[in-house]
Amino acid sequence: MDIKQLRETVDNLFSKRTQFMLLCQEIAENFYPQRADFTLRRDIGDEFAENLMTSFPVLTHRDLTDQIGVMLRPTQKEWFHMAPTDPDREDNAAKRWLEMAGDVQRRVMYDPRAQFTRATKEGDGDFSAFGQCVISARMNKYADGLLYRCWHIRDVVWMETEEGDIGLIARKWKPHARELRRLFGDKNDRKVGELADKQPFDEVECYHIIVEADMYNGDARGKPYWSLYYDIRHEHLIEAVPVWNKEYAIPRWQTVSGSQYAYSPATIVALPDARMIQAMYYTLLEAGEKAVTPPVLATENVVRSDVNLYAGGITWVDADYDERLGDALRPLTQDVRGIPLGIDMMRDSRALIQQAFFLNKLRPFNPAQDPEMTAYQAGQIVQDWIRQAIPLFEPMEMGYNGSLCELTFDLLLRNGAFGSPYDMPASLSDADISFRFESPLHDAIEQQKGQKFLEAKALLAEAMALDTTSAALLDVREALRDALDGIGTPAKWVPDKAAVERYARMQQQNADRQQLLDAAEQSSNVAVNLTQAQREAVGA
Repeated sequence: MDIKQLRETVDNLFSKRTQFMLLCQEIAENFYPQRADFTLRRDIGDEFAENLMTSFPVLTHRDLTDQIGVMLRPTQKEWFHMAPTDPDREDNAAKRWLEMAGDVQRRVMYDPRAQFTRATKEGDGDFSAFGQCVISARMNKYADGLLYRCWHIRDVVWMETEEGDIGLIARKWKPHARELRRLFGDKNDRKVGELADKQPFDEVECYHIIVEADMYNGDARGKPYWSLYYDIRHEHLIEAVPVWNKEYAIPRWQTVSGSQYAYSPATIVALPDARMIQAMYYTLLEAGEKAVTPPVLATENVVRSDVNLYAGGITWVDADYDERLGDALRPLTQDVRGIPLGIDMMRDSRALIQQAFFLNKLRPFNPAQDPEMTAYQAGQIVQDWIRQAIPLFEPMEMGYNGSLCELTFDLLLRNGAFGSPYDMPASLSDADISFRFESPLHDAIEQQKGQKFLEAKALLAEAMALDTTSAALLDVREALRDALDGIGTPAKWVPDKAAVERYARMQQQNADRQQLLDAAEQSSNVAVNLTQAQREAVGA
């Protein structure tokens, strides 16, 4: 394709998703009003939630958004670890190098200039509400660190490849003319320079397009992607550069066949209840107001002023009116028996919304809370919690955290942040690196290794009471190594297998030597005792 064909493809992608934007707008108005600008433009100072009667759906979305960051990216702990995809390559030297690289990556990601926390916080809100978010990671303008940005889903479109991965990515961008000139200089159309001089803050609509190398006409020099900047206003290709990565991480929560866009199982399920709870709250509010300040029935031509029902208010009535004919003012009788039923229905709706947002599943079980519980009972409860939590954490760990960490690792590795590639252990040469993540789900799964080790130890002790040869059934060193990995023991605390084998051989040699010395000493003592006995016998 040339740039004109790519531009037509991107325009077509934006025009085809109008209905999806309407759905996102509806979701945002009910759960995430700060983002409710998919189909309309908000001005600075607009009241976001003016259409809502209760904030409960918004608070529920906020709770899930906060939980994503707290549980999947806790800043107080090392929430990701690197490991080669092939476990046979993970020797002690590889573990030490990967731990070093992980420390470097964490420092870079949490550098305040990188804005990682801001980008992921915004991304968490989009992910929980719309089932996806768009976060870019690239070197900053000084090339001494990274820069993360979260982009509005409204401004980004993408296509899937034949294998279901995201291929083409296009972002609509409206930089000021002054900013465009500062970024690209003479690569811009000459009209941009004139505009920057006369109207520097005039917006110029552009596209940033990432495509696979074979989708654009040009020599990619062996790199897998093209990065294209296109000035829509002046129909000018600003820049076309082959690159090693996509720059954008687009985690998707729940996808459906036939669509490249994902959905949030939380908001899709809770949307009917969110609409209903707004109507119910309005009805209950109106019923409550009528119960406290009921409407008043006034006798015509008797009340001489406005009916003042506020505290201290006076309503004037004709002095000649005969009260025996009935009260000049009297409240209308209200039936308030339906209010408790309405409150119960609203409580049910709140419970359903919380369940739809998985908030009832975000309370991990701690076996230490019940000291009388057996290990088997605790293990079964943990297994049940894992089964319930997997639909929530699994796509977030691999699709969200995984894509961000892999993109970051690739950027840092190619820019020399981990030192010379010659310092990398031979076992990691050309190895695929994967990431493991610390989360309540991962903790529960990994900590089971320690529990399994203790259970195996107890079973082995019982078996050895009947048959001492049962000890050969368990490789204690390998089991202990897995248990230590499961509880997160740093690699530098644990020597590699070769060092352990050398230590074991040394201990065995010392034991054999000591056994020989003991045997020699015993033989010597026997000889001395025998000689002494012979002397005593001769003397007798």
